[in-house]
Amino acid sequence: MSRDRFARQSLGSLHTRIKESQVLMVGAGGIGCELLKNLVLTGFGEIHIVDLDTIDLSNLNRQFLFRNEHIKKPKALVAKESAGKFNSNVKIEAYHDNIKDPKFNVSFFKKFQVVFNALDNLEARRHVNKMCLAADVPLVESGTTGFNGQVQVIKKSTTECYDCVEKTPPKSFPVCTIRSTPSQPIHCIVWGKSYLFTEIFGTSEDDAPELDHSEDSENVKEIANLRKESQALKRIRDSMGSDEFPRLMFDKVFKEDIERLCSMEDMWKSRRPPQALDYNTLTEEALGVGLAVAQKDQVVWTVAENFAVFLDSLRRLSNRLEELKANAKTGNAPPILSFDKDDTDTLDFVASSANLRSHVFGIEMRSKFDIKQMAGNIIPAIATTNAMTASLCVLQAFKVMRDELDKAKMVFLTRSTERVISNEPLRPPNPNCPVCSVAQSSLVVDTSRATLKDLVDDLLRLQLGYGEEFSINSEDGILYDPEEDQNLAKTFHELGLKEDSFITVIDEADENTKVNVVFSISEKQLETDMKPIHLPNKLKIATRPAKADAPAPEVNGHTHPVSNGVANGKRKRGADEAELEDDLVKKRGKVAAAPADDEIVIVEDDGAILIDD
Repeated sequence: MSRDRFARQSLGSLHTRIKESQVLMVGAGGIGCELLKNLVLTGFGEIHIVDLDTIDLSNLNRQFLFRNEHIKKPKALVAKESAGKFNSNVKIEAYHDNIKDPKFNVSFFKKFQVVFNALDNLEARRHVNKMCLAADVPLVESGTTGFNGQVQVIKKSTTECYDCVEKTPPKSFPVCTIRSTPSQPIHCIVWGKSYLFTEIFGTSEDDAPELDHSEDSENVKEIANLRKESQALKRIRDSMGSDEFPRLMFDKVFKEDIERLCSMEDMWKSRRPPQALDYNTLTEEALGVGLAVAQKDQVVWTVAENFAVFLDSLRRLSNRLEELKANAKTGNAPPILSFDKDDTDTLDFVASSANLRSHVFGIEMRSKFDIKQMAGNIIPAIATTNAMTASLCVLQAFKVMRDELDKAKMVFLTRSTERVISNEPLRPPNPNCPVCSVAQSSLVVDTSRATLKDLVDDLLRLQLGYGEEFSINSEDGILYDPEEDQNLAKTFHELGLKEDSFITVIDEADENTKVNVVFSISEKQLETDMKPIHLPNKLKIATRPAKADAPAPEVNGHTHPVSNGVANGKRKRGADEAELEDDLVKKRGKVAAAPADDEIVIVEDDGAILIDD
């Protein structure tokens, strides 16, 4: 008897389509492990997996494809090896890469029948959403938060996309609290991640979304002082690579800045004043500390251990940045480093600097594991929720592959007094969505000859009928508007626009305003007697609906707690967008044991399945 006999009996003609299909799964973590197992056992013919992360000890309790011997290995590659044993007839391709890498372009996405998102961060979700819209490929979006889960099918021009519903902005903290009067571990973690790290290895902290720089009569003077501190820190940054650099930086942020704060006596009348650290004293205390301490992520390091990790991570990051600068091409923007919770060097720096900061202000220090949770906005996951959500993803994919999108649902898994699986119909696109309510096309461009002026004058104004009021944006920022025309003479190559770059044209006319147009660039050397920019297909651009005609926001008929963005009936997606409170980390792993015999009751008419505890 063949292994797929029962699958053929259950799925009928769909089974053949599944065996011949190519699908993409982005993310091989909690949901991804369960989803890959389901896809393999169902018999999907070819599965591609993309994940940048490596396996951590904390993953093993819920990511069942991984074992202790896999720690520090790439998730995608190990998942391929483990899941491949379930069904040798399935071809699995794994990529230990960032889904935002240019090689995963629109052409790459177009070869798949379905894309599955099993991600844990907002930025990557939005990127995959955009790529699937550009490639016109169905996307099954999913996420979990504790006991709650959500699955949504997204199809261009048919359903609302991931960005159709406005997301709650990430929590921000007043800059004076972070920089002058921290009182919680999260304040010190944000200081290490969004201020100190970015000032030394990245961009200015003025760009950090977690810091609120609004001024009022009480903090305007202090913000001016903090800006002076930032300038001083930038001067120290210039000494990177020298023997004096580690001490200069340490003394600046853990001694001089703290002594300045202590001098402001009125600030400490009702609270404990901070205590500056001494470099020489800690150097002596850290003599016996080995660098292996950084691998002990489940214990709280001592002050001396944090000092040793801080200096070592500072050295590692400095070497990385200096190497990037040495290899950078002349004329390009200076290279920077970005914080990544899964990057050992950056996490060690943020964890150790945050703990040193906590010690200075008399705040409880935390383990590296806890700091990773908070710095990465990670909400603890539960294995059974991941498993149920992954199964719902496959069931919705069946409807997509049968071309029965009208039967696909948005499904919610929640828990209050009982466990509930509920659903609602997919909604049409939001006509005011900045991502999917746009016209999309490609441009064939000879990037060495075509200038921005060719795009503005010949294509947009002459061929597509734009007036004077419009702007052009790339993924890196604004390229043109009526008051920013210095780029007109530059070629696409000079502007960094190449194969699979995206540019967005925004009409700003007062009447008959066109919807935004997103062009993906197809790079091609054209004959010299041809225009350097060519629109390969006829493009019809709709006009935006008047704001008064936009539908009022609707509230989900079911009441849900936060489920990867479903909160109190309002659909605002993304577990990473929820406010991460301190006690979530303390409660990790405390999952109530399921009863031995769950009774499943089908509730008539309302579309919900109740599982009685």
